[in-house]
Amino acid sequence: MKQRTITAVVAALIFIPIVMLGGWPFKIFVYLIASIALLELVRMKKIARYSVASGLGLVLMWALMFPYEVLDGTVEIGSIITKSEITLLAVLILLSYTVLVKNRFTFDDAGFLLLSAIYIGMGFNYLMETRTSGLEYIFFALFIVWATDTGAYLFGRSLGKHKLWPQISPKKTIEGSVGGIVLACIVAVLFQYFYPLDHSLIVVLLVTILVSIAGQIGDLVESAFKRHYAVKDSGKILPGHGGVLDRFDSLIFILPILHLINFIAA
Repeated sequence: MKQRTITAVVAALIFIPIVMLGGWPFKIFVYLIASIALLELVRMKKIARYSVASGLGLVLMWALMFPYEVLDGTVEIGSIITKSEITLLAVLILLSYTVLVKNRFTFDDAGFLLLSAIYIGMGFNYLMETRTSGLEYIFFALFIVWATDTGAYLFGRSLGKHKLWPQISPKKTIEGSVGGIVLACIVAVLFQYFYPLDHSLIVVLLVTILVSIAGQIGDLVESAFKRHYAVKDSGKILPGHGGVLDRFDSLIFILPILHLINFIAA
């Protein structure tokens, strides 16, 4: 617990100032942690991290994260090639690569790498998009994720009796899941009072419930990865916490949903 606390404090002291600073330092930081997250998944699948395939996965992920603006926005790459076309090109190259290496890199490996690059790339892309929308939105997302995790832990430990999904995550309980949503709603009300979003309290609460549920699904998805590939943590970069994906699994899962809801509600 002491190691977890120290790591959490140090990580917060690094992450929060970079989030508040924004701009290119924030984008470079996001690209870095996204790259680490993708390599964590590559390691789970036992694909060589220093290989042509992993390199192609990283390039695809970076392309999906790219905002299609070059520095001052005067050059738009989107008018030349779209992200869909880049993804299709990556599919063709990776499938061709399976032939070149005579199935040492398989069709399954190619599918895994493509899905991982899209999942991580789009998730972290929306982290940058949310920061561009305003600090209030990214802190709202962070507070809801933290509140959900905290509420699930506290309620689950004190009241948890019914397992939520024992085949995936044996320690999670239904009571903890509900407690996480409840605490997230309480935090959302306080957030709306001190740092109001451009929506009514009812809308904020409905969004909070959906986002809290989505965050828990994202956490279960990461647990399913680890159970399927028989690893305890996604990585070791954060002592006491595991890897980047162990800490960002919920956040990158909810941000596309939050972005969509915000667009609809606007």
